[in-house]
Amino acid sequence: MADLLYFTGTMDCGKSTLALQMDHNHKARGRKGTIFTSHDRAGESTLSSRLGLEAAAIEVRPDFDFWQYVVDELTHGGRIDYMVCDEAQFYQPEQVEQLARLVDELQIDVFCFGILTDFRATLFPGSARLVELADRMELLQVEALCWCGERATHNARTVGGEMVTEGEQLVVGDMVVNNGDTAYEVLCRRHHRRRLTAARARATLSPEVLPFGGAV
Repeated sequence: MADLLYFTGTMDCGKSTLALQMDHNHKARGRKGTIFTSHDRAGESTLSSRLGLEAAAIEVRPDFDFWQYVVDELTHGGRIDYMVCDEAQFYQPEQVEQLARLVDELQIDVFCFGILTDFRATLFPGSARLVELADRMELLQVEALCWCGERATHNARTVGGEMVTEGEQLVVGDMVVNNGDTAYEVLCRRHHRRRLTAARARATLSPEVLPFGGAV
C-alpha cells in the first residue's frame, strides 16, 4: 500500500537534505519519481539544501493541480512511483487533498517535507491539512539549536536582528541576518516568547551567559 508521509521540523533541521536523499534512494532502486517544491530559497523550480545540494523540481503554485498533472503524465505513457514534495507548508489545503487522492486511488507514494508553524507560531494551512490527512507524520531527528544551545522549536522572522510578529505569512528569506533584510532564525520556545534573538542577546547579555564561547 502507498503512503502519504509528512516529515517535519523547524527550519535548519535538514528537511530538504532528507528530501534529496529520499529521491536518491528510491531512484537507486529503479523507481521513477518526480520532485516538487514551492518558494525554495534558490529560486523557482529548484529543491536546494543548505549543504549545497540541489535538484530540478516542478514549482507548485497555488493553482497547480497534482491530480491533473499525474493523470496527464500517466495518460501520455509516463510513470510515477513516488513523489517528493518539499516546502509542503506552502501548498493549498486542496492540493494536499489531491496528494492524498493520488496515494489512495493510484497507489503512488507521496513524501512531503515542511515546517509546521510560521513565525507567529501558527500552523500553515498546508501543514494543518497534512497533519489531518497523512498516514504518518515524522519529526526529524536532526535538532536545530537556538542561540542559547537549547533545542529550537519555533521559527522566528527577523528584520535587522529584531523579531517581528506581524506581516504576510509567506515572505521568502533565509537564516542570515543581512543589512536589515528579512531573515529567519530558529529559537527555543522561551526565547521565542521573549522575542530574544541572537542579535539582541549579543547586544544585551553578558558574554558569560552565552554558549559557544559567546559566539552567536
